[in-house]
Amino acid sequence: MSDYDLIIQNGTVATAADVFQADIGIKDGKIVQIGQSLSGAARTIDASGKYVLPGGIDSHVHISQPSGEGIEMADDFESGTLSAVFGGNTTIMPFCLQEKGKSLREVLTAYHALAEGQCYTDVSFHLIISDPSDAVLGQELPALVADGYPSLKVFMTYESLRLDDAQILKTLDVARRTGATVMVHCENEDAIRFLIEKHELAGDLAPRAHASTRPVAVEREATHRALTLAEIVDVPVVIVHVSNGEAMEEIARARTRGVKVVGETCPQYLTLTAKDLDGMDWEGAKLVCSPPPRDEDAQKECWRGIETGAFELFSSDHCPFRYDDQHGKLNPKGRTNFRHIPNGIPGIETRLPILFSQGFMAGRIDLPRFVALTSTNHAKTYGLYPQKGTIAVGADADIAIWDPAIQRTIRHAELHDGADYSPYEGIEITGWPITTIVAGKTVVENGVLVGTKGHGQYRKAAARQINKQSNLTRATS
Repeated sequence: MSDYDLIIQNGTVATAADVFQADIGIKDGKIVQIGQSLSGAARTIDASGKYVLPGGIDSHVHISQPSGEGIEMADDFESGTLSAVFGGNTTIMPFCLQEKGKSLREVLTAYHALAEGQCYTDVSFHLIISDPSDAVLGQELPALVADGYPSLKVFMTYESLRLDDAQILKTLDVARRTGATVMVHCENEDAIRFLIEKHELAGDLAPRAHASTRPVAVEREATHRALTLAEIVDVPVVIVHVSNGEAMEEIARARTRGVKVVGETCPQYLTLTAKDLDGMDWEGAKLVCSPPPRDEDAQKECWRGIETGAFELFSSDHCPFRYDDQHGKLNPKGRTNFRHIPNGIPGIETRLPILFSQGFMAGRIDLPRFVALTSTNHAKTYGLYPQKGTIAVGADADIAIWDPAIQRTIRHAELHDGADYSPYEGIEITGWPITTIVAGKTVVENGVLVGTKGHGQYRKAAARQINKQSNLTRATS
């Protein structure tokens, strides 16, 4: 009998804390040895000249989520996790949306059924709370946190989803008592509706109006308010998809007051601008997402947050809709009015290559910072660490092998999601994940799918230790 099922030899291994040369021995889906000159495996992978990193964890993903009458998401769990694994991810964390009038247990049962047997990566679910009734907050949510669903998201925008301040306070209080982690989408819905009405009266209905009806001030004010509510309850929060420096500064000021807050940003805020929404023939609809991309100065501020530690998480906010589709971006109403264009863009496969190329390879961040932003901090924030998010003895053998010599242009025709376009089309990339191993099984090898759907499993998460200080890895500069 072999000592190991698999040995990865001769690679440069990186964690969020260190970079070193080592072999990795894997058995029964776990990392069982890290050392030099390992032998005795059923098979080996030579990683000479390659980086051996923890598999990516994308903790902000929308898949098979209800999206309004007549609107369909482009990805189910099969296509979404296939795209993820080709992008070097080994775990994704999509959202289970509570539709109004339904119980959390009811929607979770249905969501698990959609994922069962379909996944190439491991998955773990967040909850979206849209109907925080006394029964939900008093009974269902505490029980689900204890059962391994300890993260949830609340919205301050979208009329069908948003909670008012009183509802957010009550939800935060449940999180404080149970150890749940709350993610907040920060935009002021009343201000957005005011601006939409003005645009409609002026006949300004093109996709570019999506950006001008959701200006920085709308996000900044809501970020300040969310952090104030968290301060009142004395509970940590995650501020998701931060798009600009002003919202980032609200996070920094809250930290000086002692608020425990995790900041997240996404590739669209490093690579796109609001000008990109002004495409010919309604093509700006392809880039409609919330918050919208800003301007070049906001891009620079988001890069500063990546470099300095203002952001601990780098997620895709993958929310895919087909563009040329009556159930997607160009639905009958969306063809004539920006209000009805589904919000969201694809990006689960390109998240890691964009940051690897423009961050690490460009010298903006080092390799441990890349690992922290894309894997380790996600596992720590959402209760999956140390099972996931690192290369260590006893951890799941979730590994991505990167070739830094690959030069590649992003083309949607070469990606694997269910959308019909990429918002990052044409971006030049240096470095790409070539082999992805999930729980010890090679799913993609040298850019070729060798695994099968159904290998990926649902993974329960652990609740946050109440009042424990953050152990997330930040930059020291």
